[in-house]
Amino acid sequence: MPRITEASKPPASDETLRPTEQGGKPARSAFLWVALFVLFLNSSWAVYHFQFESLPLPLDAEQAGKRGFSEVSALEHVKYLTKLGPHPVGSDALELAVQYVFAATEKIQKTAHWEVDVQVDLFHAETAANHLSKGLFKGKTLVYSDLKHVVLRILPKYLPEAEDNVILVSSHIDTVFSSQGAGDCSSCVGVMLELARGIAQWAHGFKNGVIFLFNTGEEEGLNGAHSFITQHPWRSTIRFVVDLEAMGIGGKSIVFQGGLVPWALETYAKVSKYPSGLVIAQDLFHSGAIQSATDFQVYEEVGGLSGLDFAYTDATAIYHTKNDKLKLLKPGSLQHLGENMLAFLIQSAMSTNLQNKMEVKKDGIVQSQSIFFDILGTYMVVYSQRLATMLHNSVILQSLLIWTTSLIMGGYHGAMTFGLSCFSILLMWICSLSLSIMVSFLIPLISTSPVPYIANPWLVIGLFGAPAVLGALTGQHLGFLCISRYLRCTFSKRVPTVASNTLENLIKLETERWLFKAGFIQWLILLIIGNFYKVGSSFVALVWLVSPAFAYGLMEATLSPLRSPKQLKIVTLILGLAMPILFSSGMMIRLVGILVGIIVRSERNPGSRPDWLGNVIVAVFVSAIVCLMLVYLLSYIHLSGAKGPMIFSMLMLLALALAAVSTGILPTFTEDISRAVTVVHVVKTKGNSENQDASSFISLSSLTPGKLTEEVKNLKDEEFTCGWNKTIDFVTFTVKYGCWSSKDSGSGWSKSDIPIVHVEHDSIASGARKTGIFIDTKISKRWSLAINREEIRDFTFEADSEELVPLGDKSEVDGWHFIQFSGGKNSPTKFRLNLFWLSNTTHQSQKSYESGASPLLLKLRTDVSKITPEVESVLEKFPPWCSLFGKSTSPYPLAFLTTLPVQF
Repeated sequence: MPRITEASKPPASDETLRPTEQGGKPARSAFLWVALFVLFLNSSWAVYHFQFESLPLPLDAEQAGKRGFSEVSALEHVKYLTKLGPHPVGSDALELAVQYVFAATEKIQKTAHWEVDVQVDLFHAETAANHLSKGLFKGKTLVYSDLKHVVLRILPKYLPEAEDNVILVSSHIDTVFSSQGAGDCSSCVGVMLELARGIAQWAHGFKNGVIFLFNTGEEEGLNGAHSFITQHPWRSTIRFVVDLEAMGIGGKSIVFQGGLVPWALETYAKVSKYPSGLVIAQDLFHSGAIQSATDFQVYEEVGGLSGLDFAYTDATAIYHTKNDKLKLLKPGSLQHLGENMLAFLIQSAMSTNLQNKMEVKKDGIVQSQSIFFDILGTYMVVYSQRLATMLHNSVILQSLLIWTTSLIMGGYHGAMTFGLSCFSILLMWICSLSLSIMVSFLIPLISTSPVPYIANPWLVIGLFGAPAVLGALTGQHLGFLCISRYLRCTFSKRVPTVASNTLENLIKLETERWLFKAGFIQWLILLIIGNFYKVGSSFVALVWLVSPAFAYGLMEATLSPLRSPKQLKIVTLILGLAMPILFSSGMMIRLVGILVGIIVRSERNPGSRPDWLGNVIVAVFVSAIVCLMLVYLLSYIHLSGAKGPMIFSMLMLLALALAAVSTGILPTFTEDISRAVTVVHVVKTKGNSENQDASSFISLSSLTPGKLTEEVKNLKDEEFTCGWNKTIDFVTFTVKYGCWSSKDSGSGWSKSDIPIVHVEHDSIASGARKTGIFIDTKISKRWSLAINREEIRDFTFEADSEELVPLGDKSEVDGWHFIQFSGGKNSPTKFRLNLFWLSNTTHQSQKSYESGASPLLLKLRTDVSKITPEVESVLEKFPPWCSLFGKSTSPYPLAFLTTLPVQF
């Protein structure tokens, strides 16, 4: 950190000024500042391009060789799997996919090196329950049955001990019902099959074995990984896990979880040809900001294993929609992951570093956690959390010492100027956030969609970036005026002999320096916070603090308190920002892209959030990036003539972006980037009745913010009514805004398919009430059941006379515990639920029910993989930019809703 004593005291007299400093107005060329701004933008984009978009050339089998990785070969597997269409759990298409993968592994077995032992197992998992407690699975019990996995184990033939130390490489074959799954995760399966072929030619020199797990059931709650790690006989030999996933399609596959395994990250960084990893993604994932889960959670939480989690992050807007298709898979994507993984697996399998358990401190903080990030996709930095803490503490202490010393030397006036500098940072944030948030409120009023930038993410630059820059510039200019005014009063009293024009120039130069140094303050605050909470991505604050401070100390600071201020040098800015831009600008752009893509599916309960909320989140994120990354550059603009042109340019950019979204010149959605919708033929009944009266209708809702006005225009003949006046409880989520139609909804389903929820017995013994419930889901092999925990103290759950869920502690969400079931064709359909009641009950979570209505005890939704004629008619009339969206909690196109009231 530089000394800042030159700001503490004004010059002693006019004679202390050099001749060049006594005349002329301090100013730099407007063209020069604009050139610096353009250089900043182009450098940031260039870093992003090299770090995330530069992919290797695909290799064919001949170019890769027998022991290499060929994307062309891997792509053949992806092509076959995607041609099957969606293949969710329980479908015929999934059976074909499993058989194909099994046949491919048998071929690998036959062509392996003669000194390599390749074993293939088609594993059939037993019915069981998955009790995950973290993240999305709080308050849930996941039950599965009739799952099939393909397991391939590769061992050196003449080293028996390798069998007890194995690396697991895992991904899933199944998809959601709405997607053919080219990215999620047929691409992963294709890469694994090609990796296995290559590993089978290398393994004779291994010290450890490698297992490739092609599981099913991941999309229904990570059930495939759970069934393998709790049931398969090879599970106890696993020491390390590599999980391959996708939250988009293609691009570079990055390490986004795995900071607990230093040797693995160091090995990956050392041997990978194109290393890619972001610890900030791990921070966001663990914080819950990204609401998702992968098989890696099962391996960590249930298996107690450590490892690395990889994911594709390109085009996150197409996730789980019809657009997860082969034509959008970028060439080079599989080659990037395949070459990196092949080198890593070979090195790791030849290593003796495999370890089974994570080392944890008494305070719960993982001792071996690492910080990791790549530079331009060619080099990866890995260092321990312990080293990071030591480094951060050192920089924080030195910074505080220097600031404290400088403020003491500067006395009251130095402290006041310091306070005004902090105030300028606050003004910059307030103005930047205010303007960008105002635009976020304006967009839904002038556009047909509240999120009109989904298909054209670059519109975010004009819609939110431009007002954020305008606000930051305005706030910093107000800070400039405040500091200048205070310095003017101070200097005029303490240095009365200095000429007025010279004094005014000195004040401007001194103010410019304080604004530049104010950037140190905000980054120092972030570093302190990040260091306190052990945030892995705190390295960003470290780089943005140390590099500009070092450049300032080298080029600007002086040991003489009497030296008058000079204009900041351009070289100071260039030297100070070179490393921060290199280390973080690409990452920031990528995070904005991911955030925009996630908005497509951000409405977990359609209609429960205001339409402008997604815009506000994007606006706040963009404003934060602008205030953090432009604080140093903007301090140079106040003594240049660039303020006018900059304000005009940002206003024009904002106006053009607003005009584009208001006129609809640029479509919000396209055939390749669709709006996520849900179309369900709903049949509603009440349980515990021999003659169940059923009502039915077609429900239309969307996980993408905004009304369904444009979509319904194409459905005039279907007689849809839209609004907030009909709430539909789908058990795992609630539709508060949607459209519904009862036209011809009485056909397409059979009363014999209506599930049965029947009270078998209800008794009180020793003051405790117990109720037995019989549930028959009929043809449904996928269902969700909610149990009212405000009435029920505990419960057991049985299938085929086997207790799957015993008595014990069970978490809840909003007063409900959820059981989600999914399985293959041979799954059970008859279950028994034993309920143990509370003595005193409340109904706080059910206030939304009509006055006088009995609170619900159970809510059941059974899904049927069938498209009724009415749903098919709706889908045929849908605009091409709409797509069904699937996830573990989403209903199939035909769903039966059954409830059982407390007063049954």
